[in-house]
Order: sequence, then structure tokens, then C-alpha cells
Amino acid sequence: METNESKDVRMKKLQHLRSKGIEGYGQRFLRTHGIADVLHDFQEGKHVVVAGRLMADRSHGKVHFLDLMDQTGRMQLFVKLDSIGQEAFDLLEALDIGDILGAEGETFITKTGQKSVRVTKYHVLAKSLQPLPEKWHGLKDVDIRYRQRYVDLIANAEVRDVFINRSKVISMIRRFLDERNFLEVETPMLQPLAGGARGRPFKSKHNVLDMDVYLRIAPELYLKRLLVGGLEKVYEINRNFRNEGISARHNPEFTMLEVYQAYGNFEDMMKLTEDMVSAAVKSVHGSYKLTYQGQEIDFTPPWERRSFAQLVKQSFGIDPQDSAKDMLAKVKAKRPSHAHVDRLTRSAVMKLVEEALDEHASPNPVFMLDYFTFLSPLAKAHPDNPALAQRFEFFIGGLEVGNAYSELNDPLEQRKRLMADLDDDVETGNRTIDEDFVTALEYGMPPAGGLGIGIDRLVMLLTDSPSIRDVILFPLLKPEK
Repeated sequence: METNESKDVRMKKLQHLRSKGIEGYGQRFLRTHGIADVLHDFQEGKHVVVAGRLMADRSHGKVHFLDLMDQTGRMQLFVKLDSIGQEAFDLLEALDIGDILGAEGETFITKTGQKSVRVTKYHVLAKSLQPLPEKWHGLKDVDIRYRQRYVDLIANAEVRDVFINRSKVISMIRRFLDERNFLEVETPMLQPLAGGARGRPFKSKHNVLDMDVYLRIAPELYLKRLLVGGLEKVYEINRNFRNEGISARHNPEFTMLEVYQAYGNFEDMMKLTEDMVSAAVKSVHGSYKLTYQGQEIDFTPPWERRSFAQLVKQSFGIDPQDSAKDMLAKVKAKRPSHAHVDRLTRSAVMKLVEEALDEHASPNPVFMLDYFTFLSPLAKAHPDNPALAQRFEFFIGGLEVGNAYSELNDPLEQRKRLMADLDDDVETGNRTIDEDFVTALEYGMPPAGGLGIGIDRLVMLLTDSPSIRDVILFPLLKPEK
């Protein structure tokens, strides 16, 4: 009721403005400065034209002190009757918190030392018909913040900073890779097969071609086709889709960086990861150290290396050659809480193992090496130990952030591995091999290193955000009733 009444009042103010010849929704407006520029290089007596959202109005007789906010900052407007005339001064009563205004005038410092603009003219650029929520910071229902992100951005400067930093991190990653002669490419989001990773796809139908299509799970197989075609260093910052659960770490639509380098291997990707991620941290925080959810994390290279195979052996007595049944028995023996589990696929058992190994997690970046080959159907095996893959995952602050391989380029072995992975994949039901990808390998793909990094999770760490929804502007939400 309060919202409806407030909207009615604002509608009447809009009608009043229009009765005075002011439309209420202005045209193009040329600014001379952003607010941060005015404040940073402040000079008294400088003529400026600024624009932004009205965030406060303090009236003192013949003077209004207005707070104006744009993307860059917030500053005070000093609006005096003598400076703008009676009619314009009276129309200030038709303004509301949330209105978008343009203002021009000269800079000066008030008697209290406040950097301000002495307004000679103002313009109503957009009348706000919805009131901003009061005490926004005190709201407990984060669902409202996610649903009305536009209001969240208006009300909370720290939220704006998160997404500004997200943009800066992605720009920095692009520069980092471009400077090293990687080529940014685009691969299909709409694909005839759901491949490149495990995951339940979003499925649709193309009516004209009368065929099923899928939103991509991963771009990997297309990027490797480009290596076959002679593009030796490529990357894509891409949107992927998984028709799966939603949690603090998972959103059905998410952003990944994938990088591929011909004639390299997983060790080259390890070096690239260390250099790129530590540079991103330093660009945001000014040092290699930050605090995430109360834990200090040190990104100074080189990062710690640990062996997944050794941890599994030490914790459970599991060897990569064990059958799924034996693995499950060993997990149950060590973890009675898993006694009810009856899934016998090796991958399902290893998920349980990985959950248990979270206890060994360090807040600092850790490369986890020596994953079992059967868990890595697209990775080369170690020449001296075929049961282990040339692969790493890296973890920061308890979050899995990235994954890398020495890419398997033997088409015969690749087909064999993909068939074995289909037999093991009873969860997603994806029962198709990408035959064209295998054909591409038959033309010859150079040895290569490949890397994938979850951009959303990386931004969570860099901005001390507890949930992935805090770093995605418009996360998927269940519709309101």
C-alpha cells in the first residue's frame, strides 16, 4: 500500500512538471565531467555539467542541498533561489529521491569544507515513479536484491564495485592473453551435440531444420578443432549452461575462460594460470594478498603442488586400478556416513572422495595434480604411469576455480576413452560421441595444453563475495508466485 501511495504522489508530481512545460523524461544530455573527475581534480570556479541520480535533498529555506550520484561517485549540489530563479526553485518540490537530473554550474567549497557545485540550471532527465527502499542495507531477503538488481545497484555502492571489478578483471585477462599472442575466438552456443564436458544440457528444437539442439556445456571440442585448423593459441570467454542445481557455487548459466596453446602441455598452463591469476589479484588489490570470508589468501607465485593420487591413497587406500566396487567399499570403510551410497560408477565414487578431501584444503592456491586417467577422458596420460593423467585442478579458498590438461590428440585413444566415459556416465544420460571431433583429430592436432577457469568463482574470491549470485548481475531465480 505504501508503495502504491508513493507512486500516486510521484505521478501527480510528474503531471505538475508537465503542466509547467517540463516533459519529465529528457533527451540527450551532454556532460562535461563525471563526478569522480570533478572531485579528483577539484578547482574552485570551474564550470561543469554533471548528471546522475538524486539521492538526498536537504532543504534550508532558500537553499536546497542535493546529493547527486553517477557511476563514478557522489557529490553535493548547492541550489540557491537567487541562482536559479523562483519558478525553477519552486519546481524543486516536484523532485523525488531517485529522479535522474542534469545540472550545470560552478564548483566551490562550502563553509563546512564540502566540495560542491553551485547550480545555475538543472534538467529533469527521468522522473522516478517507484520509491527507493529505505534502510536497504538492513534487508534480510537477498532474493529481493537479486530479483531487483537495478535497485540493488542504485542503493549499494559496494555492489556496484563488485561488478565494476568484475569487468576490470575480464578486461585484464583479455589484455594478458592478447599480449601473449593468443587469439580471441567465438564458438557456437547452440550445438547439435552436448559435448566437451559432463553435465545435463538444456535441450531445445530448431523448427526449420527439424533437429534437436543444445545450449553448450563447454566450448572445448570446438576450440580444439581450431588447433587442428592451424590457429595455435586461442581463447574464449564464454557462457556455458548446465541444467543442474543452483547453490552458492553453481548457477545454470555461468562464465568460463578456456585457453588452448599448441605445442604446450599442462605445465605451461600451470605457469600461465599462476601468472594470470596473481596479476588479476594484484590489479584489484594492489598486492598478492587478500582476505576472503575471513581467511587471508596469498597468491604469490609459485603456488603449492599436491598429488591427488597420493591423498586418495593416504586417506582411503584407493588405487587408480581399483574397481568401482572396491573404491566404494574403501570409502564406506573410512566414511560411515556414506554407508547408504550404492552408486558404483567410478566417477560417482570419486565425487565422494573429493568431498572428503575438502578437509585437506588450504586457503592459498593449490594445484592438485595426478588425477586418475579414467576421470580425465580428454587428457593425455603420463608416459611413465598411464593410470594418471597429465592434468591439474586448482583450488583457492576451498573453491575449485580451474582445470587443465595436456590435451589428448590420439584419435584412436580418444574414441576409446569417450566410449568408456559413456559407459560410466549414468547421471546425465548423454549417450552420444561427437564423431566430427574424432574426425578432426584424425587430420592431426598438435600436442597442446588447455585450461579452463571459472570467471564467476574467481570474481567471488577477488571481491570477497560468499555466493556466485553476488557476482552475476541477473542470476536465474524461480519466478515469484
